[in-house]
Amino acid sequence: MGEKVVIVESPAKARTIQKYLGKGYKVTSSMGHVRDLPKNGLAIDIEHDFAPSYEIVKPKVVSELNQAVRNADAIYLATDPDREGEAIAWHITQAVKTPKKTPIYRVVFQEITRNAVQQALQQPRQINQNLVDAQQARRVLDRLVGYQLSPLLWDKVKRGLSAGRVQSVAVRLIVEREREIENFKPQEYWTIEVDLLKEPGIAPRDLFRATLIERDGKKLEKFSIERREQAETIVADLQGAAYTVLKVTRRDKRRSPPPPFTTSTLQQEAARKLGFSAKKTMTLAQRLYEGVDVGGEEGTVGLITYMRTDSVQVAAEAQAEAREVIDRRFGRE
Repeated sequence: MGEKVVIVESPAKARTIQKYLGKGYKVTSSMGHVRDLPKNGLAIDIEHDFAPSYEIVKPKVVSELNQAVRNADAIYLATDPDREGEAIAWHITQAVKTPKKTPIYRVVFQEITRNAVQQALQQPRQINQNLVDAQQARRVLDRLVGYQLSPLLWDKVKRGLSAGRVQSVAVRLIVEREREIENFKPQEYWTIEVDLLKEPGIAPRDLFRATLIERDGKKLEKFSIERREQAETIVADLQGAAYTVLKVTRRDKRRSPPPPFTTSTLQQEAARKLGFSAKKTMTLAQRLYEGVDVGGEEGTVGLITYMRTDSVQVAAEAQAEAREVIDRRFGRE
């Protein structure tokens, strides 16, 4: 009897999952993509549906994977749950010599925890060719734009410049935004606010701020007070005035918590609060996703869900688990 072989992208991810599965499973790593477009040519057949020509970029890793799956009872491709992970899994099936009768499954999980991994193995599927094609389309576009436009920039503008599917569009957006800033004509306006204290007024909550919105029976618009002199005249007129609260409206407000992070909002918040670059944020997030040693019986465990996503949906199982933790630590009320 052979082992069930699980293939993931990274050694760190492999170590964490191996601990969860134990005997009967061998978890190994592909070290990312095992095939890619060659660096020394376009490798895209434009005349025949833009068909890409791949080459093995990690022959040593492929050799090790060949050895690992030689006597496998089953092969599980557990790469990341996105189009890049799907493509890595597909390339493995194309590059690795798998025994003909050995079943090959695709398994995905959004977090690297014992339950998530074990449940994924119980619900295997086949490789999603639509996701693979989506990744291939992105890769082909990257190659076509980069290889054909970069030399043009070198010739017409400056050597060393590069073009890219995303990069060039981003540069265009930056230029357009900079032109808007350069053409912006500032317009001066003033607002008048006053801090008022309730009588007798001793607690911090007795202090509140009011904004002047009407003068001489006329509603003030954004640009009604255009100059500093106007504002100072109004302030002088209001000095020593008594203010009366004519109406108090009370209502309950329900505020929803912020949604879970997407890739972009995670990077934005890390930059705003911690000053991290996008690259540093994603490197740390990758480490948290693949597993961190928390000590004790748990040892290495994945601490966040998959971080390369635009979705804010949370699985029903995850919501139930979160409620259980909140109830246990803080009580139902």
